[in-house]
Amino acid sequence: MADLLGVLSYGALVAFDNLGADARLAPDLRRRAALSEMAAAELVHYRRLADRLAELGVDAMDAMAPFVTSLDAYHESTRPRDWLEGLVKAHVGDGIADDFYREVAAHLDEPDRSLVLEVLHDDRHAAFAVAEVRAAVDADPVLADRLGLWARRLVAEAITQAQLVVVARPGLVALIEPGELAGLGALIERLTTGHASRLASLGLRS
Repeated sequence: MADLLGVLSYGALVAFDNLGADARLAPDLRRRAALSEMAAAELVHYRRLADRLAELGVDAMDAMAPFVTSLDAYHESTRPRDWLEGLVKAHVGDGIADDFYREVAAHLDEPDRSLVLEVLHDDRHAAFAVAEVRAAVDADPVLADRLGLWARRLVAEAITQAQLVVVARPGLVALIEPGELAGLGALIERLTTGHASRLASLGLRS
């Protein structure tokens, strides 16, 4: 449980940083404010996760430490160049991560099941990204090829880093497939099935 709450905690801190950076790429104040509010929500998520770790007798810094290198490597290798790339990254990359955590949550007891589900990225973020990207692609269809290529790169990078994390911390997969690291392949396959539908929701091709 400490591994799961640890990776979620660090993910929330990284999401705060990234949403803040993306907000500064916004073309106007309305969009900047919207992303800034979402960034602030990630700090609330972090605090809830850290508090739960404390209840379990685990220091949040210790729980997060094993995941810093892999998560930072993913975000360093997928730094968006503009506003739209940032939104696609949030929708596609965060979507895969959220799908994984939902699978895990289904096997947890309360109160951890509810906590995990409640700290995932909310529907407002997905709806915001979809509306912004679709409007941009409708206005300039040439963008679809560039953003589609970017999305495919994000998925490849996300899966690579997820495999590294899970191999290093097999307890994460064991929460879903007890005692079976071999279940990693099936898990990755399930996580990628939603990729095409996410791209379609953005007006992009898989």
